[in-house]
Amino acid sequence: MDVLKRNNVTVSGKGEQALVFVHGFGCDQHMWRYVVPAFEERYRVVLLDLVGAGQSDLTAYEPSRYDTLQAHADDVLAVLHALGLHNAILVGHSVSATIGMLAAIREPARFAKLVLVAPSPRFINDVNYKGGFEQSDIEELLETMDNNYLGWSASITPVIMGNPNEPALTEELNNSFCNTDPTIARHFARVTFLADNRADLPLVRTPTLILQCAQDTLAPLTVGHYLHQHIAGSQLTILDTSGHCPHLSAPQATINAINLFLDSARIAQV
Repeated sequence: MDVLKRNNVTVSGKGEQALVFVHGFGCDQHMWRYVVPAFEERYRVVLLDLVGAGQSDLTAYEPSRYDTLQAHADDVLAVLHALGLHNAILVGHSVSATIGMLAAIREPARFAKLVLVAPSPRFINDVNYKGGFEQSDIEELLETMDNNYLGWSASITPVIMGNPNEPALTEELNNSFCNTDPTIARHFARVTFLADNRADLPLVRTPTLILQCAQDTLAPLTVGHYLHQHIAGSQLTILDTSGHCPHLSAPQATINAINLFLDSARIAQV
């Protein structure tokens, strides 16, 4: 299948430079709807669904191939190749922040900048590293998914969204999780929550913005500081908001932070 159809790629905007948005676990490209319009005047906006999510080709999801995040990074690169894109700016949320980093490491010429929204290279705590969860927490999470996926979704989405005053956002996230094929979701969850990409951080040479939320159960501030310390020349911006999805719960703050990063980089080049 054509890669653009496989990943349900949509393109909009008036600019020449591409701004590529990649969604997180259990979501799809629709989650960027509050952010995208702010960039369409200046950029060629590219949206896609990871294979196994949204309106992507679900039959293309082969567990043996997608046993690592690199396979999704290769898909992102395939989309960029198909569109003939170089010097693109990639905005990746959560696990797709890691996917974006892996893509930029493999083909750095394809990327001008990276924006990592609520990223985490490892969710599990380790010696001198606080990822937010103990190994037993993740094992319990995955076991609950296996036994009762819908129940797990209903219980975890309020934690992920982290905005109890906006129940509609939590409901939307829960619906997105529920609309994801459970078999694919369970497999992707294991790949996501058991991954350890800390060793890849020093390999990132692309100018990088790390956008971390002040209160985020899935990616605490310690993770943002760790990324900042291990990605050379990176910038860390802490958004005064809660939850793991600022592009939904605090879109204007997210837009402002991205614009500040892009505009400062543009001024520096001049």
